[in-house]
Amino acid sequence: MRRLAILLLPLVVALVGVTPAVAVTPPPTGTDVDYQLGGVRTVPASVGIVVRDREARPAPDRYNVCYVNGFQTQPGERALWRRHPRLVLRDGHGRPVVDEAWGEQLLDVRTTAKRTKLAAIVGRWTRGCARAGYDAVEYDNLDSFTRSGGLVKRREAVAYARLLVRAAHRAGLAAGQKNLADLDGTKVGFDFAVAEECGRYRECGTYVRHYGRHVLAIEYRGADFRWTCPAYGARLAVVLRDRDLSPTGVRRFC
Repeated sequence: MRRLAILLLPLVVALVGVTPAVAVTPPPTGTDVDYQLGGVRTVPASVGIVVRDREARPAPDRYNVCYVNGFQTQPGERALWRRHPRLVLRDGHGRPVVDEAWGEQLLDVRTTAKRTKLAAIVGRWTRGCARAGYDAVEYDNLDSFTRSGGLVKRREAVAYARLLVRAAHRAGLAAGQKNLADLDGTKVGFDFAVAEECGRYRECGTYVRHYGRHVLAIEYRGADFRWTCPAYGARLAVVLRDRDLSPTGVRRFC
């Protein structure tokens, strides 16, 4: 009977759209984090958590977080988004809406149909992270809607985030909330947070209220790092990086 149930499980999933729960593990506490999005480099012995781009290989013998641009495009994906022009957010003149700080186009998550199509694309990348051996995924960047000129609403971004979290959990990966401190992402299903410049904007405490010690704090300015370390370094993994995240750039730990 048990064997029959196992054989029938895929059919049940297909019919009712339910995916069996997969246990996921959030990042460990009591260790440092290295944020290596701009290129791979040697990992210090004190570092137990490494964040790398989805196209990079995970670091051996560490807890690895896979970086996936889920809300914006990346330069190397231009050909992909040219094939899906309607999934890129456009202004009233038909021009792509761009996050000027990074030169990345925002994805259009305003309708259920578009969110579903986008989640299918990003879900493939997420499964690729799992196959590569990653333990978790962070989706950049939950607060992208705040740079949409009012075109994308918070509720639309959150609805899309739920689909991404579901994709991560189905792949057996923990899901990280990237920024947007005033949203309690645990209610969306996120397992931990990646907080850029929470010291600069005095947001670290908000993340801690939501996630406890499962917060990875990334600072880009020395003055902010010097504030964050004494305030939260004993509880959180905090790292100072150069804004380009280059493999030879600034890297300091509390």
